[in-house]
Amino acid sequence: MTLTLIPTTLSGAVTPPPSKSQAHRLLIAAALAEGESVVRNVSLSQDIEATLRCLAELGAEWTLEGDVVTVRGMGANPMSPHRRLALPRLDCGESGSTLRFLIPIALAVRGGGIFTGRGRLMDRPQKPYFDLFDRKGIFYEQKDGVLTVQGRLLPGEYRLPGDVSSQFFTGLLYALPLLEGPSALIPTTFLESEDYIHMTLQAMGTFGVEMPATLSLPPQYHPQGNQTYRPGQAAVEPDWSQAGFWFAAGALGSPVEVEGMTVPSLQGDWRYLELQEAIYAGTGPEVAVDVSQNPDLVPPLAAAAALAAGKTTRLVNAGRLRIKESDRLASATAVLNALGADVTEGKDFLLIRGREMLRGGATVDSWGDHRIAMMTAVAATRCENPVILTGAEAVNKSYPDFWEEYTRLGGKVESGEETP
Repeated sequence: MTLTLIPTTLSGAVTPPPSKSQAHRLLIAAALAEGESVVRNVSLSQDIEATLRCLAELGAEWTLEGDVVTVRGMGANPMSPHRRLALPRLDCGESGSTLRFLIPIALAVRGGGIFTGRGRLMDRPQKPYFDLFDRKGIFYEQKDGVLTVQGRLLPGEYRLPGDVSSQFFTGLLYALPLLEGPSALIPTTFLESEDYIHMTLQAMGTFGVEMPATLSLPPQYHPQGNQTYRPGQAAVEPDWSQAGFWFAAGALGSPVEVEGMTVPSLQGDWRYLELQEAIYAGTGPEVAVDVSQNPDLVPPLAAAAALAAGKTTRLVNAGRLRIKESDRLASATAVLNALGADVTEGKDFLLIRGREMLRGGATVDSWGDHRIAMMTAVAATRCENPVILTGAEAVNKSYPDFWEEYTRLGGKVESGEETP
């Protein structure tokens, strides 16, 4: 889908969609339980649809009424009869969370699975799991965009690097309590995005599973085995990573009021305003903003920094952005510079010299990345000329109503490539 974005000021109140990160976690815990659970305030973005689709293949059932998902869980336990069934085929769409969360879960409840996906998903690295499987004697094969994993998870010690993705830890945290004895999950390096692990532990606790942790740095996790998830009820918070785009629009001069946000939140991205303030309030020739714990916030922060006139911002410790839906260091640089920004891409950072306005007047692509599409929409509000965005439908991955909300707030959007 191609849209022409006419520069204008946004105004009004908006409530971001439910947190995709929290919804994944609550729905998975509910699906592992035995009995009926209810999860409220769920938005069926493409990523959440992928998780629900895969949970059904694993043995759970679910129904949707409005924004309420009722889940009849599979009753996962060490003696589950599901383990004797054929390997499930799990279409993860473009959802990295779905794929990485469910690999260990599929091993625990079905003895493995056959995983497929679209876009860049099956090219995204799974090495921490593969190294672990080599040590544990678990079969895996990745060929022609299909990943087959088969074997048995056994209680024991599991060591993973903490600086690749917290998603690997979340998958194991869900699976290890289902095994026949105690285990230990030990980060071998500094643990990045630790707030996402706290969100996982909160979801597990809501559905009755305990996860003792040490107070060491980094923390270690010691799940007891033979646990069962119990049915429960939960509600999903509005998404702070999506709220970042509306807060960025506010920083660029659009009086947008973001409603419904929880402060503080288990979502680590609730620190968006703190990071944005560091950009605008920074003194000296350059301000460094560490995004290692909040990589999803880089696109809105980059838009805000590109239009922080007179400020030079370095978004640092951002190397993991190269393995997202796009290489976000490359895509954010290409799009913003095409609009007239001054962005330099480094190996694991962006150096951004802020300007008063951007010229616009360019055709840019979303790179198939929902966050790059939304970044473009925000930056377009401060362009001198219209912006043509191709691949605008990428927002459906996480925020299906984004363009509807954008126009409701006064954004001017025209279909097609003709500028007015």
